[in-house]
Formats: sequence, structure tokens, C-alpha cells
Amino acid sequence: MYNKVIMVGNLTRDVELRYLPSGSALATLGLASNRRYKKQDGTQGEEVCFVDVKLFGRAAEVANQYLRKGSKVLIEGRLTLESWVDQNGAKKSKHTITAESMQMLDSKSSNIQDESNYQNDESSYLQSQPHSQNNHPPKQTMQSAQGGVNTQKYEQNIPEINIDEDEIPF
Repeated sequence: MYNKVIMVGNLTRDVELRYLPSGSALATLGLASNRRYKKQDGTQGEEVCFVDVKLFGRAAEVANQYLRKGSKVLIEGRLTLESWVDQNGAKKSKHTITAESMQMLDSKSSNIQDESNYQNDESSYLQSQPHSQNNHPPKQTMQSAQGGVNTQKYEQNIPEINIDEDEIPF
């Protein structure tokens, strides 16, 4: 069987972080995703899906540090069913997403900092990270007022490396 959920939405509350007895971090967050559609009578309709998300390990700590109520996030994971008995003895259940990956979609410039500070922060962050294929900053996609999609790419300050043929070890 295949169980995969990809959901983009906004946090409905601040991240709740706690640590399991094993020492692993567990973050719980509420996610709301809305869909706008046109009804048969031509009016606009909207439906909202609310779901709880569980993040584990380093992703949980990162979410707690950087995400707040209203933050936009993309979650990939699997759907799980949680069941319990409430105080009155009634059986309760709800679906949650157990996250396998998370991407923060808010642009840094939407915070109090200006764009030039973000570029400096980004370059220092990239220099401090080990080199891998996953250290690329995210591509930002925003809806324009006309409904089109504008794509912006972040500039990266990658230093140029000059290697003379005499220095190549092979």
C-alpha cells in the first residue's frame, strides 16, 4: 500500500515542542489548508481542511525555532489515525500527518528584516553548512493580484575557484 500526503498551509497555532523519554524531539502543529472554487451558481466557495502534524527529531526543533502561528509551510508525510478514550469513556479518533519532511515557505523578507540582511544571513548559513545537493535556498512562488504566478530565484554568492593545471592532483 502507498500512504503519502503533501499539504501546503498555514499554522493555526504556535508549535508545541516536547521531548520523548528517548530524548527525541516531538513537535505538534496545527495546519490549515484552504481551497477556493466556483459554485454552480457562479459564486465563490471556500473549504478549509484542518489537520494536526507531528514532526520528529531535528525537524521538530527547527519548526519550533522558526515557525509561528500563520507561517506557511509544506509538509510531506503519511496519514495516521489516532484513537483514544476521552474522560467520559467515549471512543475518539482523528487523522494526523506524521511528517517525513518540511519546507518553510515564508520568505525571510516578510519578517521585520530587510532583503539585504537576508542575503547576508543566507550566504553565511550556506557557508556554515556541509556541502551537499540539498543546500539550495527554496524557490519562492507568489500569486500576483491578477492570479498569475511570479517565480523569483534567490541570488547566491558562490566564490569562483581558479585552479591551474599544475595544481590538479590527477
